[in-house]
Amino acid sequence: MKKRIAYRESDAHRKLEKLKLSPFDLSEINHEERHSRLHRYIAESQHFSLYYWPQRVDEEILDVLQELADQCDLIGQYKEMKAGAVMNAVEGVESEARPALHTACRDIFAKQPYCQEATDQAAAELDKLRTFLEELGAGTIRNENGESFHSLIHVGIGGSDLGPRSVYEALKPFGSGDRQVFFISNVDPDDTAAILKKVDLRRSLVNIVSKSGTTLETLTNEELVRQAFLTAGLDPARHFLAVTGQGSPMDNPAKYLRTFYMFDYIGGRYSSTSMVGLVMLGFYLGYGQIIEFLRGASIVDYEAEESNIRNNPALLLALLGLWNHSYLNMATLAVLPYSQALHRFPAHLQQCDMESNGKSLGRDGEWVKYPTGPVVWGEPGTNGQHAFYQLLHQGTEIVPCEFIGFRKSQYSYDAVVQETLSQQKLVANLLAQSVALACGRKSDNPNKYFPGNRPNSVLLAERLTPEIMGALLALYEAKIVFQGFAWNINSFDQEGVQLGKVLADRFLEAMIDPEGEEEDFEKSFLKTAGIV
Repeated sequence: MKKRIAYRESDAHRKLEKLKLSPFDLSEINHEERHSRLHRYIAESQHFSLYYWPQRVDEEILDVLQELADQCDLIGQYKEMKAGAVMNAVEGVESEARPALHTACRDIFAKQPYCQEATDQAAAELDKLRTFLEELGAGTIRNENGESFHSLIHVGIGGSDLGPRSVYEALKPFGSGDRQVFFISNVDPDDTAAILKKVDLRRSLVNIVSKSGTTLETLTNEELVRQAFLTAGLDPARHFLAVTGQGSPMDNPAKYLRTFYMFDYIGGRYSSTSMVGLVMLGFYLGYGQIIEFLRGASIVDYEAEESNIRNNPALLLALLGLWNHSYLNMATLAVLPYSQALHRFPAHLQQCDMESNGKSLGRDGEWVKYPTGPVVWGEPGTNGQHAFYQLLHQGTEIVPCEFIGFRKSQYSYDAVVQETLSQQKLVANLLAQSVALACGRKSDNPNKYFPGNRPNSVLLAERLTPEIMGALLALYEAKIVFQGFAWNINSFDQEGVQLGKVLADRFLEAMIDPEGEEEDFEKSFLKTAGIV
C-alpha cells in the first residue's frame, strides 16, 4: 500500500497555488470560444455526459489536476477500497478500523469480484430477498385474513432512510402493481402518527432498519408502530421485517417475519444498494428492477477506475469540486436536479457528503490546516429558480452548482404548449441557467447586471430509470470518496453524530422524576447542565 498523502503534500498543489491567482474567466469568453469549450469539455461514460465547460478551468489547470490525482494515487486508493483494505481508520487513535465495501453489494456481476467474501455475502442476502419476494408474489406469505400485502412502512433514520427514500421517490413510475411505501424516520411522534393514519395495517409490512439494533429513534418508532398493530389485534411477528447486523438485538426470529443482514463494512450513508435499500425497493419495484439498479451502480464502480480525469466523470467532479472549494475558496455546493423525481436526492447527498467529509482530523492523526468538505444543499429546478437563484446569479456569495438533467421524462406524459413540450422547457431552463451563471450579462443598468463567472457543470442522462438511478448514486459516492482521499481524511466514520446522542440520553434521564412524574423541560435542562 502506498503512503497516503493529502493534496497539499503533492507537487501539483504548488502549481495550483499559483494558478488560482488567475483562474479562467468565464465571463470574458466570446461565442466562438464558448462553442469550442462546449465540444472539448465533455466527459462521457455509458450513462452520462458531463459538460464542464462552465467551470473556471483551462487545459493547464486540468493537466495539473490530473497530476494531483496521480500524485495522491486517488485511483489506487479507490481500488484498495474495493478490494477490502481497511479504510475506516485514523492513525494512532482509536477508530472503527474496518473496510468500506459498499461496492461489494453490486460487484455481483463480475466474474472475479474485488472482494469475493463480501460479494458472496451480498449475493446470499439477495437470494434470501428473491425468495421472499417470490413468496409474496405467489401469495405464500399473507396476513391473518389470507390477504396479500400492498403497503410497506420503512422505519429507519440517517443512512437507513435518506438514501433509500431518495431512490424510492426517484423510481415511483417503475413500481409493480398497486404497492406503495411509506417512511418513518423522525423521532417526532407526529411523524409516526401521520403515517399510521394513511395505511391499512392489516395489509402492511413494516421494515425496521438498524445495523446495531439499538438506534434510539428507530426503536422508539418501532415500538409506536408495534403498539398500533397490537391495538388493532394484529400480530407484529406476521408483519414486521428486520434489516440489521447479524447477532444484533434485532436478530430475533420470534419478533420478525424475516430478517436480512447488513454488514459492518458498509457505512449507513453508502448502504442503499445493500439490504438497507433493497428490501424496500424489492417490495416496490420487484426483483428484476433492483438487479437493474445494482447493474447501473456496478458499471459506474468500474468506470470510476479510469485514471484519465477527462474520461472519468466521478473523478473529474471530485477534482473540480476540490479546485472550487480548496483553491477558489467557495464554501458551499448546490446540487440542482432538473427532475422532480430527484427532489430528495440533494437531502441524501447532504448526508453522504457532509457526514463523510465534514472532518477536521486527517487520517494521519493530525489536525488539518485546510478546508475539507463543503456545505451541500439544493432543490429541484425549476422551482429553485423562483426561490434562491437570485443569490446564485447576483449574490455576494459564489456558489458552484452541479445541474442534473434528463433528455426524456419518466412517464412520457407531455403536451405541446406554445410549440414545445414540458420536458423541452425543463431542459431549456437547465441549460439557460448554466450559461447565465457562467457568462453573465453586461448592462448599463447595475440592477440588471449579471457578473457571471460562476462555475457549474451539467450532468445529462437519457432518462431516469432504475439502472440510471443506480449509476447516479454510485457516481456521487465515488466523487465523495475521491475527495476524502485527496483531503486525506476518513470518509467512512461519523463521530460527529455521537456527542448529541450522549447528551440526549442525559436529558432523558433528567426528565424522569424519582417519584415517577414527568419533569418540565426547563428544570431538566438546568439539572443536566449542572446548574441545579
